[in-house]
Amino acid sequence: MKRKPLSKTRLDKIDSSIKQRQFTLEAAIENIHDPHNVSAILRSCDAVGAHRASLIYYREKLPKISKKISASAFKWVERKIYESVQECYDDYRKKGFKIYASMLTDDAVSLYDLDLTEPCVFVFGNEHRGLSEEASEMSDAKYFIPMRGMVQSLNVSVAAAVSLYEAQRQRMEKGMYETQLSEEKINELIDEWSIKKYEL
Repeated sequence: MKRKPLSKTRLDKIDSSIKQRQFTLEAAIENIHDPHNVSAILRSCDAVGAHRASLIYYREKLPKISKKISASAFKWVERKIYESVQECYDDYRKKGFKIYASMLTDDAVSLYDLDLTEPCVFVFGNEHRGLSEEASEMSDAKYFIPMRGMVQSLNVSVAAAVSLYEAQRQRMEKGMYETQLSEEKINELIDEWSIKKYEL
């Protein structure tokens, strides 16, 4: 069946989103088993313009992400699957990323004390076990989200959203949402995303 051409409104939306994409901001998840949490994290990545998410799975089964529960965010956020923390972290360090592990430990610093305008990735752990010792100890820093109530922690997908939106706030203040991409790269991504519009 021949595909209908995209409307100007849809093309404008794709163009705007690509121009604001943050190629130096990512999230990584380790063995998160609930597909709703994974989907919510992907939606938050897309919402702040994070270009990619890493999925580290060596203990839990990789959850199936559906179009419905992810609101199609799985189409717009690139994903890379890793079978070990070491492999994932090595890739980030090669790209010059800072690795920030979401942890409630004595040596953790406040989210709001991190410079999130640098290339960085937030790492989130399993809903019950949290991050593995390996993922925690190999990170560049551990951080916490300040809490004012009686509850000690947020749901993992909420913690991811809060973290990513703080990165967005810092980057907006620094003008980092003004595209640094060449016209050639923008047009290349527009072509890719126009095809993604029709993917399931």
